[in-house]
Amino acid sequence: MSSKTQDGNDPIAEEVSKPASPALLAGPDVIAQVVKTLPNRPGVYRMIGANGEVLYVGKARSLKKRVASYTRLTGHTNRIARMIAATASMEIITTSTETEALLLEANLIKRLKPSCNVILRDDKSFPYILIARGHDAPQLVKHRGARKRKGDYFGPFASAGDVNRTINTLQRAFLLRSCTDSYYEARTRPCLLYQIKRCSAPCTDEISLSDYARLVDDALDFLTGKSSKVKDGLHALMEAASEKLEFERAASYRDRFAALAQIQSHQGINPHSFEEADMFAAYSQGGQTCIQVFFFRTGQNWGNRAFFPRADKSFTPEEILDAFIAQFYDNKPVPKLILLSHEIAGKKLLAEALTTKADHKVTVSAPQRGEKRAIMEQSLANAREALGRRLAESASQRKLLEGVAETFDLEDMPQRIEVYDNSHIQGANAVGAMIVAGPEGFEKNSYRKFNIKSKEIAPGDDFAMMREVLTRRFSRLLKETEEDDSNAVWPDLLLIDGGAGQLSSVHEVLDELGIESLRVVGIAKGSDRDAGRERFFIRGRSDFILQPRDPVLYFVQRLRDEAHRFAIGAHRAKRKQAIGATPLDDVPGIGPTRKRALLKHFGSAKAVSRAGLTDLQMVDGISAQMAQTIYDFFHDQGA
Repeated sequence: MSSKTQDGNDPIAEEVSKPASPALLAGPDVIAQVVKTLPNRPGVYRMIGANGEVLYVGKARSLKKRVASYTRLTGHTNRIARMIAATASMEIITTSTETEALLLEANLIKRLKPSCNVILRDDKSFPYILIARGHDAPQLVKHRGARKRKGDYFGPFASAGDVNRTINTLQRAFLLRSCTDSYYEARTRPCLLYQIKRCSAPCTDEISLSDYARLVDDALDFLTGKSSKVKDGLHALMEAASEKLEFERAASYRDRFAALAQIQSHQGINPHSFEEADMFAAYSQGGQTCIQVFFFRTGQNWGNRAFFPRADKSFTPEEILDAFIAQFYDNKPVPKLILLSHEIAGKKLLAEALTTKADHKVTVSAPQRGEKRAIMEQSLANAREALGRRLAESASQRKLLEGVAETFDLEDMPQRIEVYDNSHIQGANAVGAMIVAGPEGFEKNSYRKFNIKSKEIAPGDDFAMMREVLTRRFSRLLKETEEDDSNAVWPDLLLIDGGAGQLSSVHEVLDELGIESLRVVGIAKGSDRDAGRERFFIRGRSDFILQPRDPVLYFVQRLRDEAHRFAIGAHRAKRKQAIGATPLDDVPGIGPTRKRALLKHFGSAKAVSRAGLTDLQMVDGISAQMAQTIYDFFHDQGA
């Protein structure tokens, strides 16, 4: 076995062989054999169960001393004692330093999800605001993922909603374009955003590029914390326009000034004692922990998000916070300052590791007084309230799932429910959708959409569409199970939008794949498609309805409605993409500039397709050879 540390260096790796007869050796004996071969060096160790599952990933300054501590028969918590007893083998990776071990440990925990570690469950990347620089008229957009585009990035923001609201307000304040470059190049007249005063329309020269550049500079000043300078400038322009009796222009400056004030009013806490920091507040109750994370950049609050890491009840808030932060920054930029609600044992090591990762000094501290502590107390209040809501929701969710198990004859309370639906308009832009729900509500990270690919499906054939979706979904799941059974997640219940026919279609797919034990329920809309009169279909059982006030009925309706909402959203996105396409996109040699010139000259792609060679050659930028290419393209297609 081999691996790499976070900085790309090859660590020395050693896999300790599994005991020849696990039945003869208990966990401490297995670990004792491993200790004999361990070096007195930093590294990461993995404790592995009898079935090959990873139980725990840990780091150590001295592997020999740390692992040897597990051979003692007393002094362990129940969690560690169970972990030791279940250990059948171990794997070891040595590293050059303890900081490398910390970063590697966080990476392995996130990837392997050991049952005895603290696990960061919701780990999608955070959105940013990007002012893209690869164009004469820079674009203001939401960005998520790797920073490959040239431009200025601002964030992170806690949610897409925070980014969208801020971008909408920035558009009103600075009139920057948000359209794609291809859309920009194809415009012949200003779009709706110009009409509603949310864009200055540089695409059609409603504003000069030099004036647009000044708007971009103002936006950059505001986003980098120079809001007073920008607001003072707008106020001066408004006063000057008023003195000249240019009241319409003054009103536009007034509206932009108000938009800036609106952004700042929504940001809530804006600190004065620091500009850039992430704040982590941990609160535990009822065996669960909430970590509330606030993001501060350029002295502004860019929002907060609550996390609920998976952890054994024996972990303290300090231990959970310590383990959480290293995982949190595994794939995210690190700020200069990290503020914690609790003192953690690994604070110094964490700061060293994150400094190495970020290539700038990172300070980790737990404020005890002053403004930082006051903001931390408010963050802790947020964490306490969020955890209270979650505990209440979890209790009601558990009762609902127990009711689902009883209603649909499941042996145990379902941990994963998958709901499927299709969306299309007479077969066009057909999309299948899967949503997932469990004890903690909707699991949106697990949602999936399926573009219907088969050309043999008749338009509007919902049965065939569902067969394709289920075939692709469960063929892949079977493959994942064969490759790594421990990471394959199977549903306990399938809910299908449809009656007996759709149910039969689904079971045909599952039978062909050899899947027999999965419970499938078809939900047929009631008479007159009224909610509350749904009829349920299960193989081997007579169809039935639930009482109108049954909580399980309301719960199933919510699941079905969520699947329907997700499917319609996926269909609309696909339809919008198709609507935006034109035949000109497929003509060889036609880029945004030529496409714009053709549309401006002829008015539509259809008119271009009907144009003669002479007419095509009259368009600016279209040579005789290109005109021939365009003419041949449309006439070869019988246009």
